[in-house]
Amino acid sequence: MDLGLKQKVAILTGGSRGIGKGIALALAQEGCHLAICARNAESLQQAAKEMRAHQVKVLPLALDVTQPDQAQQLVEQTAAQFGRIDILINNVGGNRRGEFETTTDQDWGGAIIFISSIFGRESGGRGLAIYNTTKSAMISLAKIMAVELAPHKIRVNSVAPGSIRFPGGSWDKRCLQDPEGMAEFVKREMPLGRFGTVEEVANVVAFLASERASLLTGACVNVDGGQSRSLI
Repeated sequence: MDLGLKQKVAILTGGSRGIGKGIALALAQEGCHLAICARNAESLQQAAKEMRAHQVKVLPLALDVTQPDQAQQLVEQTAAQFGRIDILINNVGGNRRGEFETTTDQDWGGAIIFISSIFGRESGGRGLAIYNTTKSAMISLAKIMAVELAPHKIRVNSVAPGSIRFPGGSWDKRCLQDPEGMAEFVKREMPLGRFGTVEEVANVVAFLASERASLLTGACVNVDGGQSRSLI
């Protein structure tokens, strides 16, 4: 399916590894030009090389977007390089809404997507108070922004991944350290009998960023293989 993303420009935070990199590659495969950022310059450049293999332009910026001034640099340098911004994928949890308020209507357009978690929609258990709170806040912020930005034709959604395994990620490390325990976890918690993949999350994000999802705004989409238990 052609998602109509050719020649669009997307900003993606945390684009050097894991889910963020997977989303960026999915957008690149659709012909979308990219501005990606991460704190590790070396891994960022390697990721950008993989994306350019799809014949798109990539602007890799070694930035920490939890710092307001660097978040602003990301926006300004992207606009300067490409002359437009169509899509924003907030994959780094430290992003703040202030970034959007400091830009003009001409700077933004299209779609904004927050990468949250199923634990932003339901209890995650002991020790996850901060994680749950921040992920819930992202979903709530996306919902309110969807209403406020609708007059500007900007859609805002969030995605709630379940347990996603990729090389070097936290679930991958747990599986390598405790294969029997993780096998039991999968049997108990994962109806489809396996962890999710980066590509499965990326495909949903690419769809939400496209005009194929033109009526979807203010939604939170679970990508979890039935792992979550919440009814909402």
